[in-house]
Amino acid sequence: MTADTILREVLAAYAAGRISLDDTIDRISGLRVEKVGELARIDLGREVRCGIPEAVLAEGKETADLVAIMLKHADAAGRCLATRVSPEQAEAVRAAAEAAGLTFRYAERAQAIVLSKGGQPEKNGGIVAVLTAGTADIRVAEEARVVAEEMGCEVRTAYDVGAAGVHRLFPALKNLAGAHVYVVAAGREGTLPAVVAGLVDRPVIGVPVSTGYGFMGQGQAALASMLQSCSVLTVVNIDAGFVAGAHAALIASLAGRP
Repeated sequence: MTADTILREVLAAYAAGRISLDDTIDRISGLRVEKVGELARIDLGREVRCGIPEAVLAEGKETADLVAIMLKHADAAGRCLATRVSPEQAEAVRAAAEAAGLTFRYAERAQAIVLSKGGQPEKNGGIVAVLTAGTADIRVAEEARVVAEEMGCEVRTAYDVGAAGVHRLFPALKNLAGAHVYVVAAGREGTLPAVVAGLVDRPVIGVPVSTGYGFMGQGQAALASMLQSCSVLTVVNIDAGFVAGAHAALIASLAGRP
C-alpha cells in the first residue's frame, strides 16, 4: 500500500467521523506509535513517512514477546509482517492468530509470517524480478519476495541461474522481461548480480548470501565482489532480503504508476 493510499484512507475516515482530528494529524504526520506494555513501541507511521511498513524481526525475541507484538501490530494496522521466524515461533503465532480471528500465513522458505485482518495488499502496478544464483540462496530471495508482495508489487522469480551455468540465465531473463527492478541473490563469489546488471536496462540490487566456505566464506567474498562490480549495481548487506525487497518495491511502485 502506497503512502498516498494511506493518506486518502485516513482523510476519508476523518471526514466520515470515524477518527478524531488529533488521531488524523498523528497518522498524517507519520508519528503514530502503538505501545505493547513496556515491551515495545510499534512505529505505525513508518509506512506513511517512508512507504515501507514496520516489520517485526523475530530473531532474538522471546516467543511470548513476539506473539504479543504481532497481535497488537496486526490489530492496530490491519497487517503485520515478521521476518526470520523459527518454526517454533511460527506455531505459537499461528495458534494465537487463530484464537484472535486473524489470517495467518507462514512462508516457510522465507522464514516470514504475515498476519492480517483479511484481504491482500493493494497492487501498485510495480513488478519486481527476483533471481538466485543457486538453490541455497532461495531463503534470502524469498524474504525479498514476501516483502515486495506486502508492499503491493507483483513478483516474478527465476531461481538457480548462476554464472557457473550461465546459459540458464538467458531464457530466465526473457521470462522476466517487463520487470521494473531486479533483485539478485548470490553466495560464494557473488558473480550473478554483476552479470545481470550488464544485461538489463533496469536497476539491479545485489544481495550477498552467507553461503560458501573457506577464505572469505559466509557471504564476505560475495559482498566484496558485488561492491567491486564494474556493472552499475546497488548492493545491500549480507542476507538482507528484507532491505532488498523493500528497496525494490519502492522503485517498482514509482515505475508502475500511470
